Amino acid sequence: MRMSKSFVPTLKENPADATVASHQLLVRAGFMRQLAAGIYSILPLGQRTILEITRVVREEMDGIGAQEFYLPALNPREVWEESGRWTVMGENMFRFKGADLCLAMTHEEIFTILARAEVRSYRQLPQTWYQIQTKFRDEPRPKSGLLRVRQFTMKDSYSFDVDREGLDRSFEAHRLAYARIFQRCGLATVQVEAHSGTMGGSGSIEFMVMTDAGEDLIASCKNCGYAANTEKAESKVETPNKFASAGTSPGLEEFATPGVVTIEALAQKPYGVPAEQQLKTLVYVGDDKPLVAIVRGDDQLNEAKLQTASGASVLRPAHPEEIQKWMGARPGSLGGLGVKDPRVFLDRRLAGLSGLVTGANKDGFHLRNVSVPRDLAHATPADLRTVAAGEGCPRCGSPLEVGKALEVGHIFKLGTRYSESMGARVLDESGKEVPIVMGSYGIGIERILAGAVELHHDADGIQWPVSIAPLHLALLPLQMQDAAVREAAERLYEQLHEEGIEALLDDRDERAGVKFKDADLIGLPFRVAIGKKGLAEGKAEWKPRGSKEVELIPMGEVVEKARQAVLSGGGRLWR
Repeated sequence: MRMSKSFVPTLKENPADATVASHQLLVRAGFMRQLAAGIYSILPLGQRTILEITRVVREEMDGIGAQEFYLPALNPREVWEESGRWTVMGENMFRFKGADLCLAMTHEEIFTILARAEVRSYRQLPQTWYQIQTKFRDEPRPKSGLLRVRQFTMKDSYSFDVDREGLDRSFEAHRLAYARIFQRCGLATVQVEAHSGTMGGSGSIEFMVMTDAGEDLIASCKNCGYAANTEKAESKVETPNKFASAGTSPGLEEFATPGVVTIEALAQKPYGVPAEQQLKTLVYVGDDKPLVAIVRGDDQLNEAKLQTASGASVLRPAHPEEIQKWMGARPGSLGGLGVKDPRVFLDRRLAGLSGLVTGANKDGFHLRNVSVPRDLAHATPADLRTVAAGEGCPRCGSPLEVGKALEVGHIFKLGTRYSESMGARVLDESGKEVPIVMGSYGIGIERILAGAVELHHDADGIQWPVSIAPLHLALLPLQMQDAAVREAAERLYEQLHEEGIEALLDDRDERAGVKFKDADLIGLPFRVAIGKKGLAEGKAEWKPRGSKEVELIPMGEVVEKARQAVLSGGGRLWR
């Protein structure tokens, strides 16, 4: 590529709305431009990088025997109704007004229909199918550039097996392939236990990049390697029964708490009830049915865990009028005592405790001397709380750390979630008809792009890993008005091209400082600068992007040095 004839609109300043490094640098370096909230135009350098990422993804997917498809993004309503997800997907799915159509967020339904129509026998299994395709999500709060968008590219693949053992093998093959993909793309990832959400199924693993730009929280243990999304993570916490009275638990006592509607207010005088002694009662709606969740007053309810415990496909907080109707009181005076419809879920941490305080389901009143075994025996125990840093690892007891992370891949064991509801069945070896056992596996292509920038940048710009860089090196003739410099750069550009080394020749009539700044901003892995002084000695400047050292090398050695650098960095030669 020649800078003089290419569209590379670099900027000196960060966009006003860009708060994370990847957003700032991908705009400034001319890789993308915003069209609307959460919708980006990918410019030539960005597209070249995306093509390199998809090349890596294709190679690894093909390597495990996956076959590539290309499916419609425009889907009819009845397909999603078959799986039960037309309503489950909520407002995040783009739906067309006046037509029973939607823009697919994922393609479990369409691949299941293909399997249902074409796969009849266990002899045709296993199968692994994938595509790399545009997806759509009506993200209510798009932000952080490519990290939260409404249109994006996903590699989604689906495994089809005759039994659970086959699914386990397919899942493990994908897990290993994903680890190779991210390693090749220059991403250090952590594999964590995760919540399956609307995808359903028996289990899932997320591939996370640890970065402050991420919006997920990961609990991890340095001692034993345990890691889980806080939507799934557990911890060892001691919960002594220190509020219990000696002997038999005293009877319930109602007391007036006018105007007290928060945990903090009840902890203040004249009541003085510590948060750890209080029961926090929250009301939700799961699949249009009311649910009550109870956690300790100083704990945070984890909605994903409540969704898992209840089995609800869609979960939301109840509206004030719904709470009043079901519970007989407003928030701040709620409790689970005597409540059996709605269904009540109780955090396992509270099991066996006594001497607690809860709302009386009567505005302005609370109850003291609550005994969980006696008064909340009807509640379903479940892990409902969000773990906190410093709590014990569930495996080894060492203190957990909690940090921000960016999800770049997610793999699911769907089981028969879709094949059962949509009738995708095969005959097994004994001639019995059984539902196909499925897995689903997703990678966000632009997430890899942005994640690489988050991990590989400095104050001057991007530092692309060789394997996914849009080009291999920046070739900078520093005095374009000097014929010898110009001609040497042109010769070297042609020689590099003949060896399959892709160079960005900055043939603009600009000052050397401008070229250096743009080269650092764009972040190609290597830089070769040709100036009058060095050329007089038959040498050029060689500098890897992440190095502070500049090396003078003979002009005749540049091509071979570049070739070796590209190959050792995981890149490929284009010839």
